[in-house]
Amino acid sequence: MALSKNTKLVILMAIPLITFLLPAPDGLSLIAWRLLGVYIATIVGLVLKPYGEPVILLAAIAVSGVIIGNTEGAKELVKVGNILDGYKSGTTWLIFTAFTLSSAFVITGLGKRIAYHMIGAMGSTTLRLGYVTMFLDLLLSPATPSNTARSGGIIFPIINSVVVALGSDPEKSPKKAGRYLMMNVYMVVKTTSYIFLTAMAPNALALSLMAPILGFETTWIKWFLAASVPGLLCLFLIPLICYWVSPPELKKVDNKAVAKKGLEELGPMSFREKALSVLFVIALFGWIFSNSLHINATIVAIIVMVLCIVLSIVTWDDILKSKGAWNTLVWYGGIIGMSGLLEKAGFFKWLAKTLSTILQFEGHGMMALIVILTLSVSVRYLFASGGAYVAAMVPVFATVGHVAGAPTELLALGLVFANSYGGSVTHYGGGPGPIAFGAGYNDIKSWWITGAIIAFGSLIIHLTIGMAWWKLLMSLGWL
Repeated sequence: MALSKNTKLVILMAIPLITFLLPAPDGLSLIAWRLLGVYIATIVGLVLKPYGEPVILLAAIAVSGVIIGNTEGAKELVKVGNILDGYKSGTTWLIFTAFTLSSAFVITGLGKRIAYHMIGAMGSTTLRLGYVTMFLDLLLSPATPSNTARSGGIIFPIINSVVVALGSDPEKSPKKAGRYLMMNVYMVVKTTSYIFLTAMAPNALALSLMAPILGFETTWIKWFLAASVPGLLCLFLIPLICYWVSPPELKKVDNKAVAKKGLEELGPMSFREKALSVLFVIALFGWIFSNSLHINATIVAIIVMVLCIVLSIVTWDDILKSKGAWNTLVWYGGIIGMSGLLEKAGFFKWLAKTLSTILQFEGHGMMALIVILTLSVSVRYLFASGGAYVAAMVPVFATVGHVAGAPTELLALGLVFANSYGGSVTHYGGGPGPIAFGAGYNDIKSWWITGAIIAFGSLIIHLTIGMAWWKLLMSLGWL
């Protein structure tokens, strides 16, 4: 039986009320304890959904501001202005501007043109289109350290255009093809992001944080060798898992006929399509070589957005009409800000200290390794950023594992890879998630079910096949 809106609201109000009535646990500041109640209520609100995500996050921001202003000692740890730090995040604005590029592909018809060529070449089924996404992402991942730019700015616009070409509408027919393909976009990138050291920025951060604790270092090629067998196996299974959980109503596509008819209706390429093609290549190279060019990936996206407007590819009114972009800007910036508040209030430090005290394995290294990696995936429900998770938890798990006697190489590799695929568990676990989810085709239930299967399924594969492979590489001196 579905819960009524009033019942949902009562549940959401009860959660932070509990943290007001109960004293904070030993070692945890009062402000962190109360903000935790708001954060948990926010996550539950995203699941129960009495209102849309932006409304829930705006309410959480407002309540957090009241709590900070009325909690003794709060201002020593956090300031009211910190609530809005999520909207300063480059990731938040990269997500927003990526929607502009996506909209341009749809408005100009270039997206449809690319979609029809893709469908004609290999899109005889929606499942095969899922594998098209996989190969595109894998191809780009070695040279694109921003998986948000890769998935949200490059892959998403193309797949979104394919979905539109197949006649799947977010409101009228989301299950026709959009729900499956959009979910697949995100789940794929959370695996390609750990296959290469350079496929996601937090990879290098995790290594640097663990180095003084574990003494573990590796090279680009050794990273790839370690990730290749378990990572490519997981990557191959992802389109199948998404297909099983959210089977598209459209199973087969008369791809040749659809492509021919569509291209005939579009006619020759317009100036706007040609201009967008050039900007797309500029954005692609800007994101891939952003470090070499000393230009932030977010700035690249903003430059492309402005050029789209200046060249009349899209208008500002078109951007204003993009509800998905504005909704995502509000709720994703909000949840990053909420996570940041907990970090500033010392919650994650307290959690790390508590876990270090509880997790005593008395020399059972392999058991410690299994428990730590399982926790590293489970705790990702609390994080809206892979970078924040790495900074807060990777040193803790590395320390606990080292003290418990977990094999150093297995622990290090397990943690750095889990950082990426662990983000699959939610639709806010990484920058690309809100972009694909914000398109409006997906529901939270099927997304979280799929994410749990992929995240914990990947964990099992890494604990079995992955560790056997790593031990083989170690015996050969290749790791």
